[in-house]
Parts: sequence; structure tokens; C-alpha cells
Amino acid sequence: MTSMSSPEPTAPPRTPGRPVRAVVIGGGLTGMLAAQVLSRHADEVTVVERGELPEGPRPRKEIPQARHVHLLYSGGARVIEDLIPGVTEGWLAAGARRIPLTGGLVSYTAQGWLRRWPVEMQFMIACTRDLLDWGVRERVLRRRTVRLLDRHELLALTGTRHGVTGVRVRTPDGAERTLDADLVVDASGAGSRIRHRLAEIGVTGIEEEKVDSGLTYASRFYRAPAGAENFPVVNVQSAPRAPVPGQTATIVPVEDRRWQVTLSGTRGGEPTGDPDLFESFARGVRHPVVGQLLARTEPLPGDIAVSRSTVNGRRYFERAPHWPERFVALGDSVATYNPLYAQGMSVAAQGVAAMERELVRAARLDTPGLARRIQRAVAEPADLAWQIATSQDVLYPGTTVESRGGRPRSTALVAAYVDRLTESATGRMSVTQALFDVITLSAPATRWLHPDVVVAALRGPGRRQLEAPPLTAKEWEAVGGNDTNRP
Repeated sequence: MTSMSSPEPTAPPRTPGRPVRAVVIGGGLTGMLAAQVLSRHADEVTVVERGELPEGPRPRKEIPQARHVHLLYSGGARVIEDLIPGVTEGWLAAGARRIPLTGGLVSYTAQGWLRRWPVEMQFMIACTRDLLDWGVRERVLRRRTVRLLDRHELLALTGTRHGVTGVRVRTPDGAERTLDADLVVDASGAGSRIRHRLAEIGVTGIEEEKVDSGLTYASRFYRAPAGAENFPVVNVQSAPRAPVPGQTATIVPVEDRRWQVTLSGTRGGEPTGDPDLFESFARGVRHPVVGQLLARTEPLPGDIAVSRSTVNGRRYFERAPHWPERFVALGDSVATYNPLYAQGMSVAAQGVAAMERELVRAARLDTPGLARRIQRAVAEPADLAWQIATSQDVLYPGTTVESRGGRPRSTALVAAYVDRLTESATGRMSVTQALFDVITLSAPATRWLHPDVVVAALRGPGRRQLEAPPLTAKEWEAVGGNDTNRP
């Protein structure tokens, strides 16, 4: 029953010549992508950012996790390129690398080493998060209709449970200001308090789920050896079903001839910020190759970045019994994932693309029911990544699952099938293709259920599994090794 005490507000009144306005909360990657899309549907787009955005590819204190490895998979990179033509060229010109999968990847999965097949199946963009964000931000802010209000704090949504009409913010000098809008988008990230803001205007009943493996990350930069400009990504994954803490080690070549190295460990096996223990941890994971490679180069000056904010969290806005008009949540405000799976940015980009499709269909930002349709469309890519991440994380010892009004889904069958696919992918190119099509979010999960893929997975690897990391002789020589002392 609709409350008689909460009359449904109208959108800001349309008068001849009044511009159509949109407000985006958050100036990170998702917020800037949203602003890019909204600039094609609104006369004015205002990005409200709590922090101060740098003019170049420099760190932001609001994104401490940027110091850890960030890989943009092809499923997200293609979408971002479609939204902002030329952004990929800009990243590459600034030092990012386009790494083919699986040719540019040396990966030890829970089921064994993946082969580096000679054909490109998918790809990933390898660079720092600072460069990724800046490449998007500097292009979006060139648009005449987009303006940035950084150092502005969100105080409240305006409107009622029936519809949002704008936001109230605090300016850098402490004054309060109201921004009217035909559409408000929350892209404020993992720390978003939007559930609280929605509750203040009467929107409640939002289900939430958390899966926490207790993962800790530690990262530092190393100087890449001369001649190693085309070195592959090297990754040693954990084995979730083993009754021990899950530990990983990853090397990603990034701009400025650096290796960004990230270690991780679940409860009882966490890395620390102690520089004397960094390389020994890398040698102590399931295979020592990362530690052995690091021993042949030098760490760059700077502290080791340690992060414990790695909880998988899902807010089911699309299931809310009542959803306000003219309000949408995107990106990490909807779902956060264990960074180990490198899917957060790609999911966010696909969510923005889903919003654009609905905007094109609706033609007007204040079309009745549009916000609900967008929220449901955004949920689709989020659900796929959620299943992939949580089906593995629930297997680690000590993982906790918290559900607030939600309906936790069974992940055992998903995990078992992913294990079988991965095992078969160590020796079958067709299964490797299917595996990466879905992991990179380039194809729906139904790709794994195609009869040819199912049969190939059931048949197993076919070839004998590799016994050592598939580094080439040239790659090993680039780090000062030879055939007699390769890892």
C-alpha cells in the first residue's frame, strides 16, 4: 500500500529552454564512464567527487587499492573503447600493454599450468590503475557538457521513496548546496553509503550478501630487467580446495619499465608489509617462480602497500520491493569482488553500457520505470562475476558468508564445473578458449554449457600436463637465466 503521507514528487519542472540535468556521484572509473554516456542524453552532467582528482596518472588517496595489480579484461576493454573511442590507443601510448591470452600469460592454476596457445583468444590491458583511470577521466572531462565538482561531499538525496529529484552536497568551503537532476547515478564505489541515503528517503528492503575469505594483499614495484619489455604476466594461483590458506603471487609488467607485484593470502596465510619477507612469501606459494624472478631484479623505493578490503559484496537493488524513479546505482556500489579475479572494472563498464542501452530505448531521462529497468540490466553482468568469484572463495578455510535478507545461492556445482573446465584447459585449446571467453566477461556463462565445451571438459586435458612454467628461453634470458637454472 502506498503511504498517503509521502506524495510522489515530480521531476524538476520542465520549462521551455530548461536544460536536462544528470548528477553522477563519484569521479572514479565508473563515474566517468557514466558521465560519458549521460553527456549524450543530458544537456548538463555534474560529477560530484569527494576527493581531489589529479591532472595526470597519479595516485589518489581515495583509491588505496590502486597500488595493487589491476588487469582490465577484454570484455571490459572493448566496452570502454566503444563508450570512449580512442581510449585504448591513449593507454598504450602512455605505456600500457595489450597482452594476448594465453600467449602473454604464464599461469599456474589450481589444476596445473596453462599452455600458451599460439592464437589470441582474448586479451587484457596491463598498466597501473592510476593510468587506466586517467586515460578515461581526461577524455570525459574534455566534453563541454560535463563539469566536475571535486572536494564536494554528498550529504543526502533529495526527493522521496517515489522518486529522487537531486542531491544535497557540502562544498569545499563548508556551504550546503542542492543540485536538481532528472537522473542521479551513484558510482561512489565500494565505500558507498547509498543504502543509508536511500533509507533516509524511505527506500528499504534492499537485500545484501557478503562472502569474505579474509584475503590480504601486499604489493610493491620492481624495476623490470632490461630486455624484458615484452615479458608475460606471471601468476601462481591458490588451490581453494586444499585445507590450507590460499596464497598467490603475480607479476604484471606496467608502464615506465616496472613490474607491479602483488601477493595475497587468506586467513592464517596473509602477507605482510615487511620488505624482508616479501620475496620469501613469493617463493613459498604453490610454485616459487615469482620469487625466483624477483630475485633477479630490484625493488623500487617505496613502502609495500597492504590492503584487507577484499570482501565480495553484493547489493541486490534490482530486487528491492520499491525503487525510486530517477535513481540508479552502478559499479562497486552494486557489487565488489575479490580483486584476485580481476573483474570489477569490466563489470562496471558493462553495467554502464547496459544503462546506455536502456537510455536509448527510453529517449528521456525521466521516463517512468526507466530507473528500475536500468537497475535490472546492470544486475546481469554483476551476477556472472559474482558467481565466478564466490564459487571459489567459499572453498577457502575460514570463509564467512553473511546474508541480510538475501537468498544465498548454491555455488558448489559452479565450483566443481569450473574446476573441471580449468583442468581440461591445461591441455585442450578449445576448452581454454571457452574458459577465457567467460572469465574475461566476453561471453555469457552459457558459453560453458555448449555441448562441445561440456564434452571436451568431460574428456579431460588430453595432453600431458606441463611440469614447469612455460617461460620461453628468450624470456628467461631476459632476466639473466639460462636453460640449466630455469624455475
